Amino acid sequence: MPVNWIDLDGLVNLRDVGDIPTTDGARIARRRLLRSDNLQRIPPQTVSALLDLGLTDVVDLRTALEVVQEGPGPLTKEPSVTIHHHSLFKENLTEQQVEAGLTEQINALSPEEVAAQALPWTEIVRPTVEVEDDSASFYLSYLVDRPDSVLAALRAIAYADGAALVHCAAGKDRTGTIVALALLLVGADPQAVIDDFAASSERVARIVEKLSSTDTYRDNVLSRPLASHETRPETMELFLDYVDREYGSAAELMARLDWTEDDTARLRQKLLTSADS
Repeated sequence: MPVNWIDLDGLVNLRDVGDIPTTDGARIARRRLLRSDNLQRIPPQTVSALLDLGLTDVVDLRTALEVVQEGPGPLTKEPSVTIHHHSLFKENLTEQQVEAGLTEQINALSPEEVAAQALPWTEIVRPTVEVEDDSASFYLSYLVDRPDSVLAALRAIAYADGAALVHCAAGKDRTGTIVALALLLVGADPQAVIDDFAASSERVARIVEKLSSTDTYRDNVLSRPLASHETRPETMELFLDYVDREYGSAAELMARLDWTEDDTARLRQKLLTSADS
């Protein structure tokens, strides 16, 4: 299935998950759910293009420290766009501390301290859940460490007035986890979910180039071979297999986190109804 890439200045991993098939013969509608790398350096023309796509809600999965280090981005200044910040990482720095004005103290942290608190893929921090794939281990750990954020992120998508855009730093790991769960909850074909996750590998060189231009991410991304940043299909396969084995299904997993049938109905209405309907 072709990937619906959207090429805009300042973004290297932006796509629309529309057209992904469901197991009952339907398809995800276009302009309902977008996924992307970080948004903080996008130019005005990209902001305008995103608004033209019907964007009303942004789900930012970065940690509080990343937001301070990298900045919130120009879309925070758009009155028609609501930003939902829901970190998936168990972090030492809380959003309340950030709001209390700790910017100077945060900026004084060493690169190692930044990595330990902000970057969930570093070797400094080990995942709570461990399977044979390191990336899948972190994805599964989000469900244990930050179920509140998983639930809130999915509800932000479901109840968005228009199109919702989910992003983190690279738009592939944290973003891939939330998007996969959203798609599964509305009955997307599991193989199509795996294929969507794996598509980020097509842009991995550009993702690494972008991240390595910033102090927050440079040392980490450049210290690893390019192949280690790829989104391998088997990683999402392991994630899905674990969810099915331990919880029964994504729906049963989310029910344990207080996701309701009304939430599922709203998410189905959002993702399976065309923006032109």
